[in-house]
Amino acid sequence: MLAYLIRRLGAVIVMVLVVLLTTFVIFYMLPKWAGQDLAVLFAGKNSGAEQLEGIRQKLGLSDPLLVQFWEFVRGIPFGRTFANGDDVTQCPAPCLGYSFRTEAPVWDTLKDALPVTMAMAGGAAVLWLLGGVTSGVVSALKRGTIWDRSAMVAALSGVSMPIFFTGMIMMGIFVHSLGWIHIDDTLTAGDSLGTWIETLILPWIVLAFLHAAMYARLTRATMLEVLGEDYIRTARAKGVTEPVVIRRHALRSTMTPILTVFGLDLGVLLGGAILTEVTFNLPGLGNEAVKAIDGKDLPMILGVTLCAALAIAIANLLVDLMYAVIDPRVRLG
Repeated sequence: MLAYLIRRLGAVIVMVLVVLLTTFVIFYMLPKWAGQDLAVLFAGKNSGAEQLEGIRQKLGLSDPLLVQFWEFVRGIPFGRTFANGDDVTQCPAPCLGYSFRTEAPVWDTLKDALPVTMAMAGGAAVLWLLGGVTSGVVSALKRGTIWDRSAMVAALSGVSMPIFFTGMIMMGIFVHSLGWIHIDDTLTAGDSLGTWIETLILPWIVLAFLHAAMYARLTRATMLEVLGEDYIRTARAKGVTEPVVIRRHALRSTMTPILTVFGLDLGVLLGGAILTEVTFNLPGLGNEAVKAIDGKDLPMILGVTLCAALAIAIANLLVDLMYAVIDPRVRLG
């Protein structure tokens, strides 16, 4: 297991480096090839030639691409120094550069946005996993009944309606019409637990409704397939009670494909749920990504991309480790 974990961690590092290099080339070299000066993006169009040249020297924009990339990667664990003569700026680790839009350290901005995105993704994941799996299992056990049909109709509705549509409806009803909920668009780690719950309850419900629908359909289909397996019939023939058959045999096998999808979904959300955060105006990674793209803030785009790549890689690593816990056949393999 230790050797497997080391190999997977190595693969995670390689994947993140490849993602960073690709993003670096796209957002740093394509503007140059299109004739756009990155120093102008940082300082503005009204800056003089001498000021722009100083910015190029300080940020290393005149260096070869691989040198710029190496300095960026090395600055993450060790920090970085931006210097142009006597103008020296120390960027402590983890250094992801400075925002072109606000000139603030990228890591400081991401550090404030991460808790919002993590809380939103974590709360929604708990709701959709419990609701979706439970609904799918019950639908499979009560196949063809009114519960099964109603649950699948609700699941189809959830899959069909986009987040911005359901989010705007929920906002219109509970925030603007009834006034029951207040969403704090300046949510910070220092706010009370009540403020966090009140702000995130609607995003949790909207995200859970969308994902629970997909998980209910997947669970139902997988559970029906598993219930037809020979080992399930053997367990029943041996006199094992139905709750034990469902819990210890059928459900554990059903959870393997669900975990696969769950790792991907959770990783994407941790990387920034753009539509959800923009719809509810939450100060998370997704909202920062939209602002960065709109303002051509290349260091911030790189920072958000790094967070998203790490989130997806770590989520998938945890899912791989959970396989061995849920399915003994994985340990045997």
